Amino acid sequence: MRAAPFEDLGFARVDTHRELRQGFPEVILGLGKTPSQIAAIAGRIVSSGRPLLVTRAQPEAFEAVRDVAPAARYHADARAITLAQGEVARGNGTIIIACAGTSDLPVAEEAAVTADIMGNAIDRLYDVGVAGIHRILREHDRICGARVIIVVAGMEGALPSVVAGLVSVPVIAVPTSVGYGASFGGVAALLGMLNSCANGVAVVNIDNGFGAAAMASLINHL
Repeated sequence: MRAAPFEDLGFARVDTHRELRQGFPEVILGLGKTPSQIAAIAGRIVSSGRPLLVTRAQPEAFEAVRDVAPAARYHADARAITLAQGEVARGNGTIIIACAGTSDLPVAEEAAVTADIMGNAIDRLYDVGVAGIHRILREHDRICGARVIIVVAGMEGALPSVVAGLVSVPVIAVPTSVGYGASFGGVAALLGMLNSCANGVAVVNIDNGFGAAAMASLINHL
């Protein structure tokens, strides 16, 4: 508490009180930052003994971060850097990450890694898209045991509606940019999810696995 509400590094103002307000330290978005900038911000976070999460990070950023946090891990599929340290409150149940197809894995893994570092039990349920709907129906008992479900899908974005129609828990839908020309880089999936006829579906932005996991974590910690 003796630290200022933020620390000015010149190129960035690190929010040192983010955890006090929101339950988890500031997350670093790797896009548009140099490896040295990412490492400098990461160094301030890990020096306080708190967990680290860098999203959309490239391998060269990880090499720079390891200079200030040798125990950090790189999750190639998720394009994320993590370091688990300090005490993080545990969520009350399980967050399932359901993924329509293998092409959606980078977004699903971003959600999984984020939810895990934020103190949640996670369960991955991958390659269960509506083109073979029996695959998700076979996991009915499994999805009904979750407290929150993140559903990641591209193409027409139908999977969240199917899942939400089977369960009584919140479903957070993540449209991905996967699909052919008329998918318009994920806009078709986004609009399909926004127009879901099933109850209890909330939608985040295209490819935003991090945002879905952050919301799911908040719900799971209530």
